Amino acid sequence: MLLKIGTRSSQLALAQSNWIKQKIEEKHTRVQVEIVKIKTMGDKILDVPLSKVGGKGLFVKEIEEALLSKKIDLAVHSMKDVPALLPEGLILSTIPEREDPHDVLISQGDKTLDQLPSGSKVGTSSLRRQAQILHLRPDLNIMPLRGNVNTRLKKLEQGEYQAIILAAAGLNRLGMGHRISQIIPKNKMIPAIGQGALGLEVRSDDMKIIQLIDFLNHKSTEVAVYAERALLKELEGGCQTPIGGFAFLENNYLHLRGLVAELDGSRIIMDEISGKPEDAQVMGQDLARSLLKKGADKILARIEGQDY
Repeated sequence: MLLKIGTRSSQLALAQSNWIKQKIEEKHTRVQVEIVKIKTMGDKILDVPLSKVGGKGLFVKEIEEALLSKKIDLAVHSMKDVPALLPEGLILSTIPEREDPHDVLISQGDKTLDQLPSGSKVGTSSLRRQAQILHLRPDLNIMPLRGNVNTRLKKLEQGEYQAIILAAAGLNRLGMGHRISQIIPKNKMIPAIGQGALGLEVRSDDMKIIQLIDFLNHKSTEVAVYAERALLKELEGGCQTPIGGFAFLENNYLHLRGLVAELDGSRIIMDEISGKPEDAQVMGQDLARSLLKKGADKILARIEGQDY
């Protein structure tokens, strides 16, 4: 049997997809896996900050189209790239075990966030990271940063930035964890929805593939990610909005923390909720409503250009 995996062509996306390929071929010795590289809109537009490109699904849309047209059998995504709503006919059937969800700082001279001189240029493509950094250090100069991991690291080395912020998961998957200057604690910077987790997307009626990859599903990661995505869906957020959310299981209880922030970091609205794992969906919705009641609705409306 030949199974075609669709993925972005970046070094990180290929590392993630090859890891899935290896696991499938180890488990199912009669299955041959082929990697199909697909260029997405987010990969093509590199000279504009993501928040200004507009639209959702910038890193998944073309891959989902290939899945619906049966050019591929399975899509491997970074969960933080996947919009809250999926196209009709597609499902996320499998969520493998999560990598480190933290945001990390990589800086010249291995300085921590607190040690960066005032006015330092800090590169990030994320409004969520921008808002939380400015909340902690309003004296820093946040600059847009696009491109793959190697491109971003090169810009740091060339002195365009004094520091950059990346996801720990991507660096670890590329064997670059040693480059990290500081792991930023989650109580200082809440990760993106689904950060560190992969999502395997398939056609909803393709039971053969669904059953084939089911062994890769990690239940506690799945529950946590579902809670985070329910939060995102209720907030109607995307790449253009500074929303953070992180859930984890501890002693059979699910804990979920969420955040909505002003772009300049002047105001951060944060709340958390705990409950039973089977209530993950409802918990995400309830937390979102709590954030909206506390003023997140006005922040989101202003960012989306609406007039309240």
